[in-house]
Amino acid sequence: MSKLTADIEANLTLFIEETQETAKVWGLTNEEGWLACDSTEFENSEIMPFWSSKEDAELHNVEEWADFEVQEIPLDVFVQDWLITLDEDGVLVGINWNSALEGKELEPATLAKMYL
Repeated sequence: MSKLTADIEANLTLFIEETQETAKVWGLTNEEGWLACDSTEFENSEIMPFWSSKEDAELHNVEEWADFEVQEIPLDVFVQDWLITLDEDGVLVGINWNSALEGKELEPATLAKMYL
């Protein structure tokens, strides 16, 4: 059962805590690459969603995203490589989207600072 709620700030806190505990981040990928979509908060911005648990990522592996697979990313690689590259590319990160596809949308550098 998902720990995610309608409180996106609490879901962000849960993301930081769980990923530090497990040293894993979860995303969705297929043969074309990692899932990215248009931001609902920021106009003309692309966002890449990530989750702190495999189970929560799997909840989104349905309908238009059914052809994606849940993939693990080691936390150190995520923070030291992914977030830097995404920031350079101007891609936002979506954190722990709940079942209503609601979650915090952040600049990657902002998320990286939360791990310091």
